[in-house]
Amino acid sequence: MNQFKIKNIPNTVWIILAAGIVFGLLTFVNYRYSTANPGGTDFMVHWMGTRAYLTEGLSPYSDETAIKIQTFTYGRPANPGEHELRVAYPLYSIFLFMPFSAIADFDLARGAWMTLLEICLIALCFVCFQISDWKPTLPVLTVFLVFSVLWYHAVRPLILGNAVILVALAIAGGLLAIKKRTDELAGILFALATIKPQVAFLFVVFILFWAATTGRWKIVGWFLGVMALLVATAALLIPDWILQNLREIVRYPGYNPPGTLGAALNEWLPGAGQRIGWAVTGILSLLLLLEWNIARKSEFRGFFWTACLTLTASLWIGIQTDPGNFIVAFPAIVLSFSLLDKRWKNGGKKVIYAFSALLFLGIWAIFLATVEYSYQPIQSPVMFLPLPIILFVLLYWVRWWAIRPPSTWMDSIYELENPELE
Repeated sequence: MNQFKIKNIPNTVWIILAAGIVFGLLTFVNYRYSTANPGGTDFMVHWMGTRAYLTEGLSPYSDETAIKIQTFTYGRPANPGEHELRVAYPLYSIFLFMPFSAIADFDLARGAWMTLLEICLIALCFVCFQISDWKPTLPVLTVFLVFSVLWYHAVRPLILGNAVILVALAIAGGLLAIKKRTDELAGILFALATIKPQVAFLFVVFILFWAATTGRWKIVGWFLGVMALLVATAALLIPDWILQNLREIVRYPGYNPPGTLGAALNEWLPGAGQRIGWAVTGILSLLLLLEWNIARKSEFRGFFWTACLTLTASLWIGIQTDPGNFIVAFPAIVLSFSLLDKRWKNGGKKVIYAFSALLFLGIWAIFLATVEYSYQPIQSPVMFLPLPIILFVLLYWVRWWAIRPPSTWMDSIYELENPELE
């Protein structure tokens, strides 16, 4: 009788049970890591900010909350010149942190949060595979999966507990929804990506421009509707939260490391570095206007390439950011590798292995050679340079394959030779 019952348990139940076990084991491992390795500062700021509101009714943007966060980190309020560790996300981000802020033990909350981020890193990889129609061979898949969770721009946000991994997944999910023509879901996901508005801003502008000029109005409507709902719901909690948040955004660059390419270059070339940064901003702005206009008439593959270019350009265009946010450009790597793999067969695989090694070993080597240690490892401004440079090279290397019509004679020949590929 018991055997009969076990056999008739639905597969869904087994999947849920297995997922629960995996989540629990990962969280236990992450909890042990957290207790042995203090950190997770990005998560801690928002965990404490949300707890301060839930338990004491304090605004996450208040000085009282900031002092609580600083005392938790330094054992005292921050001294002049130290990172002030203030909440700068939109207030509606607390809906994301609420379940974790209900956990009073920070190490346990951080462990659960890290588990979520690890799952999202793997999900990000497979979502990008679907967007780019890439079906790598098992050796390539194995190498790429290891790379995707262990390269610098995945490990840093994971260790710090940076919500940018969720933003990257929301953006990739929205792009996949556009491909599947589920525009309502795309609008929702892009709205949710604004929990880190400086990361998503340029990309969202492109999406709204493209959707409006191609008649995909559901994307625009659902994005604006969900944004209105998020802003209004947050206003029920703290009516003037937008003004408080704006004050934090204005003061944010004053206590953070260089947050733009110009500011980073200014560390080595005072005066000239900032001017170079503005020149890059101007060049990228003109380039994006040109590519955005072309994308209006492109097939999805060309649109996706332009979306990847926009994500890459956002790293250098002058909007305040941090190399810890660069995981948002991960779709550009997958698109480039997929096109190289499809076009060059064995030769493309060798190029993929070479660029994977360059992105993995090269960026880690630069970080380790330049890192400074404080309340957490502080990356050098030089980290603004490697990934965007490599991505611009890759994207313009594969541009023609991405934007040309799929019915050209070379595509037809390739599809005849490779019928297993779409």
